[in-house]
Amino acid sequence: MRRNQNLTPEQIGKNIAEIVNKPSKLFKNDAEIFRFALGILDLTTLEGTDTHARIETLCQKASGYAEKGLPNVAAVCVYPVFARQVKGLLLGTGIQTACVAGAFPSGQSPLHVKIAEVKYAVNEGADEIDMVISRGKFLENEYVEVFEEINAIKDACGHAHLKVILETGELVEPKKIYDASILAMKAGGDFIKTSTGKINPAATPEAAWVMLTAIHDFYTSTGKLTGFKPAGGIATPDQAVVYIKLVEHILGPEWMNNKLFRIGASRLADNLASAILKS
Repeated sequence: MRRNQNLTPEQIGKNIAEIVNKPSKLFKNDAEIFRFALGILDLTTLEGTDTHARIETLCQKASGYAEKGLPNVAAVCVYPVFARQVKGLLLGTGIQTACVAGAFPSGQSPLHVKIAEVKYAVNEGADEIDMVISRGKFLENEYVEVFEEINAIKDACGHAHLKVILETGELVEPKKIYDASILAMKAGGDFIKTSTGKINPAATPEAAWVMLTAIHDFYTSTGKLTGFKPAGGIATPDQAVVYIKLVEHILGPEWMNNKLFRIGASRLADNLASAILKS
């Protein structure tokens, strides 16, 4: 590792605290930062009980914020079987259709099965694919195989952007999170993402700090801009602000847009909208 080499969790925590206590250079007040947060959200439902009626309600919610004078969210993220429905319902809104694919959330399927699901999702209308790495293979040090899987899935995405989920709660150690981040970016990931939201812990500021450091280092050495997406357990505006400050201060203003920065959440959107309307 580079900037975070040999750092303990306690030292990472101190670094995070220093950043969070810094004022934003981009936003004048809470209302501005909350509006920005709403505009970078991936509004998500990934439940076994999802139905077409639930997806329709979610899409109505996603496209309804503009009617209140608020920013629309960036994307709606669903399982591939709902991609065609989401694409149709969001037509003309500018909101992207995102799908989890490639053996989400375990990553434990043969590569040809993962690729088939990704191609299906893209053919059904997905603009973005959120895949999860095989943590088992990564933890067995099968780095080449993990790299080749990500690279193959990137190829299968075609025009769609690829977000690579590390499931940082299962990698645990900062060095493993950093190494997985670099591997995912080298393999072609357009974004790296913390979590599936299906295990605890999901997104944490500590994992985000390590991943953002990796993005910074990768950009410094290659010139490639890689996006960042924390996801899972982010429900309050104050929690969102922590991640926004981390991105602003570690990566800089070039990343402060929904092309390079997303937050994956389901409960956060209404909480942000309420906070904005009250401010």
